[in-house]
Amino acid sequence: MSKITSRQNPIVARFRDVARGTAPDDSAVLLEGPRLIKEALAAGAQIELAAVNVSTPQGDRGALVDQLVGLTRVVNVSPSVMRALSPVSSPSGLVAIAKLRSATFESTTRTNPALVLGLLDVQNPGNTGAVIRAAEAGGASGVVVIGGADPFGWKALRGSMGSALRLPVSKATEAENIRAHARAQGLRLLAATPRGGTPAANVNLADPCLIWLGSEGGGLDRNISDYADELISIPMHAPVESLNIAVAAALLVYEASNQRNRDPSISGREGRSA
Repeated sequence: MSKITSRQNPIVARFRDVARGTAPDDSAVLLEGPRLIKEALAAGAQIELAAVNVSTPQGDRGALVDQLVGLTRVVNVSPSVMRALSPVSSPSGLVAIAKLRSATFESTTRTNPALVLGLLDVQNPGNTGAVIRAAEAGGASGVVVIGGADPFGWKALRGSMGSALRLPVSKATEAENIRAHARAQGLRLLAATPRGGTPAANVNLADPCLIWLGSEGGGLDRNISDYADELISIPMHAPVESLNIAVAAALLVYEASNQRNRDPSISGREGRSA
């Protein structure tokens, strides 16, 4: 491995650009830490470059570094350089850049019956990542993100703890296009609202559906709510007026999972395709 001790090295700039989302190739994502890198390798992601500070304790990280050396370019960096190229306040000592592209919306619906979460203008990347993790844990077929935080930014990837590397996650620019695709594939459109919707337990979530969730502060745009087949709410005791979006997403996904597990007509349906 070559060693880098200067913070002015172009490799440092490359890592910083990817972390900021300003790299010219939007498929590049930053992976901080051994766990996320392992998840990326297991998911078949292509690792472009890795940087390691070998002066930090290796633990079981050594085997992963050896694996990376056999797959891609790995550079040894000084502690000060690691602090410069890692976006976290306490770097793990191992970071990488991988290639990861957004999935198509169609790929988020391959499980039958499909259950897609739609995130509209969710600004907090940690929330975006947590929703994606809840979606995978609860058996959703995919997530579509419009506006807000990049689901493949380093904070969202850390928040998803690898789920964004496995679950189909699609980035889109227009809700109208997603609505048209969802209608064409027979998905019901549901809009989550804090109050006034049908209680989740009384909504049919066993059939294919897309559930829209809005931003932390503003909620869903009226164009989304007005065109939804049904508004859906999670009952809450006063004076609580809303839930964290990741909590709400988890509750809705698990309600759908419970309904589907109770529905004998679903047991013979086609599972997830490769």
